[in-house]
Amino acid sequence: MIKLFILDVDGCLSDGKIIYTAQGLELKNFNVRDGFAIKHIIKMGYEVAIITGRDSDIVANRARELDISHVYQGIKDKLACAQELCQKLSLDASQVAVIGDDLNDYKLLAWAGMAFTPLDGSHYVKTVAQSLERIGGDACVREMIEKVMRANGDEENFLKSWI
Repeated sequence: MIKLFILDVDGCLSDGKIIYTAQGLELKNFNVRDGFAIKHIIKMGYEVAIITGRDSDIVANRARELDISHVYQGIKDKLACAQELCQKLSLDASQVAVIGDDLNDYKLLAWAGMAFTPLDGSHYVKTVAQSLERIGGDACVREMIEKVMRANGDEENFLKSWI
């Protein structure tokens, strides 16, 4: 049973585009449907982590807004980071679902109990991860969460607050 969701940011929680203003401010788009599902599974007792290769105040702010307590930025070895987190939480790989879209996610995706990539993820990661129907930034994290809820037998609990 999955107990921890590990999320990549650029290309998964966002569309992978980074926009800079003339003043040098960085902008990213996030999908509210992803955020809605993330907040809900946290309330249900699931653990959620962000592990990303870049460092951004925007990501820290979004994580705070969503009550994500495990946030790791500027990570070069995502697998080692995830394994350390699992040790801290007393979890093993079979209890982890991951979403990633590019080569720096490959080893982490291959290790996880359930692995997902957006429709527009690298064809290389599609060899170790289930391709979703949605592209990065277009509620693909929500799609992943719903698939895991069904696989965990927790879909009814996921829906009962709303339906």
